[in-house]
Amino acid sequence: MNVRRSLLGLTFCTCYLASHLTNKYVLSVLKFTYPTLFQGWQTFIGGLLLHMSWKLGWVELHSSPRSDVLMWLPASALFVGIIYAGSKALSRLAVPVFFILHNVAEVLTCGYQKCVWKEKTSLSKICSALFLLAAAGCLPFQDSQFDPDGYFWALIHIFCVGSYRILRKSRKPTVLSDIDQQYLNYIFSMVLLAFASHPTGDLFGALDFPFLYFYRFHGSCCASGVLGFFLMLSTVRLRSILAPGQCAAWILCAKVFTSEGHSPVPFSLFHVACWHVSLTCCQDNKGVFTMSVD
Repeated sequence: MNVRRSLLGLTFCTCYLASHLTNKYVLSVLKFTYPTLFQGWQTFIGGLLLHMSWKLGWVELHSSPRSDVLMWLPASALFVGIIYAGSKALSRLAVPVFFILHNVAEVLTCGYQKCVWKEKTSLSKICSALFLLAAAGCLPFQDSQFDPDGYFWALIHIFCVGSYRILRKSRKPTVLSDIDQQYLNYIFSMVLLAFASHPTGDLFGALDFPFLYFYRFHGSCCASGVLGFFLMLSTVRLRSILAPGQCAAWILCAKVFTSEGHSPVPFSLFHVACWHVSLTCCQDNKGVFTMSVD
């Protein structure tokens, strides 16, 4: 059983690494900065593969009451905010910077549980959350490539991630499984982003993209959709088998592996510190991580 869990964790780390590096390549190297199209494509591929997997009997999708589906729509709207703002932020920020800022969402979750739900919170967890917030606050002063727009979109991403986690926890118990929730997220995101592509100017702006007819662009976009789908499946499987603390440890290991190759020394130190702090904050939460994408 330990070997099986280790293989699952390594599979998750591999998908996490490949998915985020592919996204970063499309967004920053190829500079395809049209998030409604890029994220709309990813959610379309994810929804299509998930539907095919259901038809083949590989996953289970349940017929849910309309009331539960409607109650989940605010969470789906936050999911759109997560992937849209995350795409904008990742296109402008270095990978380790993005991950450190992403971890601040745990501070929002911890603060909401303490102040609104009146949950008992250990002093070590509160101190860890404050240290994580302080570390993220120091980033603009250490970032030699400081981009105000990147940090602005990162703040929106943080708010959406924290709100999504809070809303997700407040809706428990529910008949919607993790797969059901993700399927609804895919459908809602695909439809909303498709309609938003014209008002945002992405639809016609992409026609001037210099690599529009290059195979490396097509291959990268296809890989991003497929890898995002497998990342979602491995995340769901990880949460269903492992305890929340073990799941958080694998997630943070994946972040470290993904970001260390891009980290200059100051950001490496920041990231190692935030890795330890975030593990303390996350150990009582399942968390949610998307295509960046969680």
